[in-house]
Amino acid sequence: MAKLTQDELLEQFEGMTLIELSEFVKAFEDKFDVTAAAAAPVVVAGGAAGGEAAAEEEKDEFDVILTGAGDKKIQVIKVVRELTSLGLKEAKDLVDGTPKPVLEKVAKDAAEKAAEALKGAGASVEVK
Repeated sequence: MAKLTQDELLEQFEGMTLIELSEFVKAFEDKFDVTAAAAAPVVVAGGAAGGEAAAEEEKDEFDVILTGAGDKKIQVIKVVRELTSLGLKEAKDLVDGTPKPVLEKVAKDAAEKAAEALKGAGASVEVK
């Protein structure tokens, strides 16, 4: 197998959906026994212990979980497709298989916007 360049790998990732990328990252982490976490800020020694605990508790990544499709299932599927760029079949399978995560590890404002869009379509949503 020929070695792929970084640009060729990025081209491959561009064609993947968010769910496919998430599954790839999990498989990569398992295979190489690593974690793809963002670097945490370094706390300077001498800081208050309470401040360190507060910084650890503050959450900056959220998951949007679809808990139910409601009466307007077709509208919910359309919103899921807009949010995730999934195909029709994949979006329908996600909606049919609730509870399932629609978006994972996104910023708080993006999670809230996605949850509102899904609720507006008649879905039940949970943000964790």
